Amino acid sequence: MLIRVEIPIDAPGIDALLRRTFERDAEAALIRELREDGLLTLGVVATDDEGQVIGYVAFSPVAVEGEELQWVGLAPLAVDAAYRGQGLGSQLVYEGLDSLNEFGYAAVVTLGEPAFYGRLGFEPAARYGLHCRWPGAEAAFQLRPLADDALNGVSGRVEYQEHFNRV
Repeated sequence: MLIRVEIPIDAPGIDALLRRTFERDAEAALIRELREDGLLTLGVVATDDEGQVIGYVAFSPVAVEGEELQWVGLAPLAVDAAYRGQGLGSQLVYEGLDSLNEFGYAAVVTLGEPAFYGRLGFEPAARYGLHCRWPGAEAAFQLRPLADDALNGVSGRVEYQEHFNRV
């Protein structure tokens, strides 16, 4: 297995993985649209020994109260059913966080399972006065600072790209 930054030839495999994982086209369409519009900050893939995509995580820009802060949102995260429960999702997220840290990004937000993301260093965003547009998402909306000063003077609504309105 190999974990690396996605390259253009991975796009069909990512698309197929997202459709299998989510059993609908919304997440695959989201990634296609973000990629086409130049709004995919980072994509990390895991491939098997034959080069097939078996895992994927994407990061795209977010703003806080309309202000660009070098923050990104993590979504979606997908692991092929045959490889779940082996830590691959965690490895993909860690690889992404490491790359984003190297690129100088300040923080990552996500909407996901608190127990899983909590193990990866994410905390409830509400603890820092941050929320998203999705009602009832307080427990699932989480944050992981990458820079020491990422949260200085920051609070309010975290705004994802308009593409997420269709998911």
